[in-house]
Amino acid sequence: MSDDEGYDSLPTPAALADVFHVEERRAEEDRVVYVGEPLLPTETLERQVWPLFREAGYDVRLQTITDSEEDPISGVQLRSRRHALVATPAGNSLDGIPWTNVIMFALTVVTTLFVGSIWYHEPAWGPVELVTGENWKFSAAVLSVLATHELGHYVFARYHDVNASLPYFIPFPTLIGTMGAVIRMKGRLPSRKALFDIGVAGPLAGLVATVVVTIIGLTADPITVPQRIIESSDTVQVQFGYPPLIQLLAELVGQPLEYPDDPTLAVSPIVFGGWTGMFITFLNLIPVGQLDGGHILRAMAGERAESISNVVPGLLFGLAAYLFFFTNSGRAAFLWGIWGGMAVLAGAAGFAEPIYDEPLDRGRFALGAFTFLLGALCFVPVPFQLMS
Repeated sequence: MSDDEGYDSLPTPAALADVFHVEERRAEEDRVVYVGEPLLPTETLERQVWPLFREAGYDVRLQTITDSEEDPISGVQLRSRRHALVATPAGNSLDGIPWTNVIMFALTVVTTLFVGSIWYHEPAWGPVELVTGENWKFSAAVLSVLATHELGHYVFARYHDVNASLPYFIPFPTLIGTMGAVIRMKGRLPSRKALFDIGVAGPLAGLVATVVVTIIGLTADPITVPQRIIESSDTVQVQFGYPPLIQLLAELVGQPLEYPDDPTLAVSPIVFGGWTGMFITFLNLIPVGQLDGGHILRAMAGERAESISNVVPGLLFGLAAYLFFFTNSGRAAFLWGIWGGMAVLAGAAGFAEPIYDEPLDRGRFALGAFTFLLGALCFVPVPFQLMS
């Protein structure tokens, strides 16, 4: 086989000679490895060779790899660490049915149906009970918001030709029935513009779905809670803290969020889907690391993003301390303390690094500022309290 056979339209070693001295080129399963010595610093080198590989439909990254070879005299396996340009396909096509995604989504449907039955009536243990009553409305509201959010990311990843998975839903049979959904970014981000578009698309798409779901829920008839559940000693009442955005929508629609004069009435469970969407939007927009807010901040502020994000854990820990010492909101204090710790870990993991680091245009910068403002309207210091 000649040096160029089996490599399609990938750059030849000669095409890289000015920036990378290729000693060996080999195909390994789904990647092609160029072993050799870089002639430029890592970031400069990657920017130089990126267009050549991108045109061929590949992402490329300079890595250190470990090679093994047998000593001809002793027969001992010798290991050496070498530099290599590693090219992986940038394609985003689906290969067959994504069964993992399908199964996790199906399980999340079941867990959200189950949790919906707990919130508004009693636990449903049979298949018929799961899909009757208000359960399916609760499930549909929560899942539609999460799905729209993640598909916003996915669509713009496809638009920028960045390899990304379909959403993975995470079933969890408590609180809202799920731990959310995620997509895996498998490809390199070519620019700050791509980083911004992919990062901002999820929260904005999710907020559109959230507003629609909330309005539908507010205009729906309230549900009636059975008297026997209200009077039961095992019943725990959850008092939600409604963020400014949901309160504004309730004012615009002219519908109440609570019925203090009639404890047997409660807003439609569809409203809880909107509440969930706003809560998740705020958490995702915390500007640290690989969260959506971190992507947006990195795209807007460039390398200054790290200095800005360093204050975020302190703000969250400060909020937790205030709630713990000056209010009767221990659970909320614990929640924000946990998120303060998560912000520390997310910050330590670092931001996504685009290949080309040019500043954003004014339009995207303004949209980013507006998105953070919307996120602030989704914030509430005490999301919920449990009352016996």
